[in-house]
Amino acid sequence: MSLQHQTFYRTHTCSDLSKKDKGIAVTLAGWVHRKRDHGQLIFIDLRDHFGITQCVFAPDSACFALAEKLGNEAVIQIEGVVVERSDSTINKALPTGDIEVLANNIEILSQSKQLPFPINQETDCSEDLRLTYRFLDLRREKSHKNIILRSGIISSLRKRMIERGFLEIQTPILTASSPEGARDFLVPSRLHPGQFYALPQAPQQFKQLLMVAGFDKYFQIAPCFRDEDARADRSPGEFYQLDFEMSFASQEDVFQEIEPVLHGVFEEFACGRTVSALPFPRIPFDDAMLKYGSDKPDLRNPLVIYDVTAVFTQSSFAAFADIAAKGGAVRAIHVPGAAEQPRSFFDKLGAWALDTGMPGLGYITKGQDAAKGPIAKFLNQLALDELYAITNAQNGGAIFFVADLAVSKAAKNAGLLRTEIAKALNLIDHNAFAFCWIVDFPMFERDEVTGKIGFCHNPFSMPQGGLKALQEQDPLDIKAYQYDIVCNGVELSSGAIRNHEVNTLYRAFEIAGYERTVVDEKFSGIINAFSFGAPPHGGCAPGIDRIVMLLTGEPNIREIIAFPFNQQAQDLMMRAPGPVTEQQLQELSIQVVKKQKLIGAS
Repeated sequence: MSLQHQTFYRTHTCSDLSKKDKGIAVTLAGWVHRKRDHGQLIFIDLRDHFGITQCVFAPDSACFALAEKLGNEAVIQIEGVVVERSDSTINKALPTGDIEVLANNIEILSQSKQLPFPINQETDCSEDLRLTYRFLDLRREKSHKNIILRSGIISSLRKRMIERGFLEIQTPILTASSPEGARDFLVPSRLHPGQFYALPQAPQQFKQLLMVAGFDKYFQIAPCFRDEDARADRSPGEFYQLDFEMSFASQEDVFQEIEPVLHGVFEEFACGRTVSALPFPRIPFDDAMLKYGSDKPDLRNPLVIYDVTAVFTQSSFAAFADIAAKGGAVRAIHVPGAAEQPRSFFDKLGAWALDTGMPGLGYITKGQDAAKGPIAKFLNQLALDELYAITNAQNGGAIFFVADLAVSKAAKNAGLLRTEIAKALNLIDHNAFAFCWIVDFPMFERDEVTGKIGFCHNPFSMPQGGLKALQEQDPLDIKAYQYDIVCNGVELSSGAIRNHEVNTLYRAFEIAGYERTVVDEKFSGIINAFSFGAPPHGGCAPGIDRIVMLLTGEPNIREIIAFPFNQQAQDLMMRAPGPVTEQQLQELSIQVVKKQKLIGAS
């Protein structure tokens, strides 16, 4: 990137110069990335935001002695002349590798003390040390590039949304607490003692209110705040999403608006990797749980799960027959060519299954003559033929089985097995971005502990069949206009067509155990707004952080956020959270009470 005009500190950046600049006088500024003292010559790799340029100091130069004293990461300004490197000294790894700057003057702009870890090479230092000195960590090439890429992705998303007619509108950061599934971050009010604002878990209600206000298409690169525990793909505290909503929209309308945006951004930054063709596959929730054992399926994995419960209903394999008879489920995965794997492959999978909490792992292999494996002897030829037909089994393949009395657990374990086998056999295409929509989520689910019915997904979603379905159908049979977009097994976004009808909304919350007075209190803004005429509307909010994770290939979300919390939700650099003064507490009418130890706790 070239400077638009000469600045006080530099005429060019450290990525600008090439052979065409041979002989010109230049001024560069940046950090000492690396210094090599060859006795008769000193070489300094000068680094700025844009790149690296090698600078040379000859012993007869007036600044040679000063160059000798420089340490890594000192900030300097160098004046010199561009010279062409000899063929033997060209550095093809650098865009500026054809030239170097013969320095005739240095000015030290800022010295650097001893570094806690090296900047010019990868390091194995602890994550907490890196986060404590995050401003230094961000100077490292990989970290720096991740943040630059993040900026480019956000710019591309914003541009594409605007081109599709979406209007960027900012929604409040200080708002009211609402039961949206996660813990709120609360902010005490000085002017209203004993009352609190909440940081928004998402702009959910505000974006719906914008639709009621008559804005046809809204979007925002929205900050969201949730007091959650950290995970590899979830930052504790805050995260960003491409939040959008549109009026007079069906589910398919939403898909047709956001698919080209995501497809275009992924193609733009894919670096040669393939991206799913449009339109993305639509997979009903029930099908996803059966075929992939997950509502976040990784479609790069070619393996599919089959329901083979009926095959074992009358079999002599008592463990599976008992599960089938009691309403449980037996799932099967056919793995082509797996019969050729050594015995150790099957033993490792069996050990993995035990470590995962499964009682074991059954399997058979299909040969030209007969089936083999631990449970093959329990299956007659009729049962085997039925299994082969259901799973499309081929000679040389293996069929693995997972069973459980709880159908949901059988599905989950089969999904874990599907992933484990694909990893073990290297079946996943790491040069692809495989998208899909998961649709037709259940509107409600039963809590396994309390037995109560609650919302399965988003409480503001429109049930399929509307108010009539809520009045006449078993709640657990009702599907909703809810959807997730998934890429490579990562959920990028949840979304829905919203329940914009007041009576339908009341009825949905009633089924979930909320009295009308509670709904009026917690959601007064949106209930009141809907009573003045609300258009049908819907949207979703793809996660910016997870999009960047996928495109950078980073497995840890903290690697693509400029200043992330650590796993304990602490900012080690700024020392947050931290104590405040007694005066501040008094102004807020707050008293800090030490956490009481529970009776009987160890």
